[in-house]
Amino acid sequence: MNRYTAVATIPLVLSTIFVGTAVAEENPFSEAVRLASGFDSIRTLHIAQSDRLQVAESYNGASTDVATNVKSASKLLISALVGIAIERDILTGTDQPVADLLEDEWPADPNPLLNDLTVGHLLSMQAGLRRTSGRNYGAWVNSDNWVRNALNQPFSDVPGGDMLYSTGNTHLLSAILTRETGRSTYRLVNDWLGPAGVRVEGWMNDPQGIPLGGNQVSMTPESLLAFGELYRRGGKTSDGVQLIPAAWIKASWQPRAESRYTGDGYGYTWFIREFAGYPGYYGWGYGGQMLYVVPELELTVVITSDTDSPSGRTGYREALHDFLSEHIVPEAARRLDT
Repeated sequence: MNRYTAVATIPLVLSTIFVGTAVAEENPFSEAVRLASGFDSIRTLHIAQSDRLQVAESYNGASTDVATNVKSASKLLISALVGIAIERDILTGTDQPVADLLEDEWPADPNPLLNDLTVGHLLSMQAGLRRTSGRNYGAWVNSDNWVRNALNQPFSDVPGGDMLYSTGNTHLLSAILTRETGRSTYRLVNDWLGPAGVRVEGWMNDPQGIPLGGNQVSMTPESLLAFGELYRRGGKTSDGVQLIPAAWIKASWQPRAESRYTGDGYGYTWFIREFAGYPGYYGWGYGGQMLYVVPELELTVVITSDTDSPSGRTGYREALHDFLSEHIVPEAARRLDT
């Protein structure tokens, strides 16, 4: 095992994710299943509605049973862990200063703005630190200490200012969780969220052994769907066990910033926009790894895609949004009306 691979080996018996998992013989989403095959990059499509798995399809040689890299959609896992850690008094709240938690990694001559940085700023991508994503990502992950490097970035804005999407922010949260609990972040996911059927199969580590917060996480599409269903149910498993505080989910879905690239709102690692007139919440990973939750329709959708092709600048991400809005949401709405 090299320093970049941390495979979860914790024994875990997955609970029942849905009340009924059999896909209906006459699938109401059959048109969406057919149209999905027209996307060259798509690998799997899962649709759940009203606690039932309606679609589990694979395309282009993929398999629904194989774990895949969900890329930045894994930032949602970090947010869930933070909410649970606050409920368990491991963290004091989103206003807790990062200085209280990572001060030993502070720069030798720290910018005074670092003292204003909070856990909440990291969650909403409002840290103000120069981004470690995009063109800066390679230099960051090739550094000797990813936590220290992220904190050493110059400020592009003040904490609480504009949204600056940066994986360094969620990696700082992974470091905080690992330190404060004394346990690896991927173990926390499997233990704290495992009863809902959520399981991480593999997670990249930084040079200090801290799981990369917000990228390079392997899980099956069904496991990501189970995570989305957990949020849709207000943090409860299918049999009513509360794993994530309902108040945390409400706070996570409150717009706190806006993406300069899409105009979508952003909460605590969740993007926010309407789909065919219905409020929706989504996670997005490089290549088109998508988790959508539309609570009003009791709908959760997972789409996995080729992990080597960009999805933002190519228009593929927007095509997937349109696919959801035009071919899945209307059918989900019709089913609830009948």
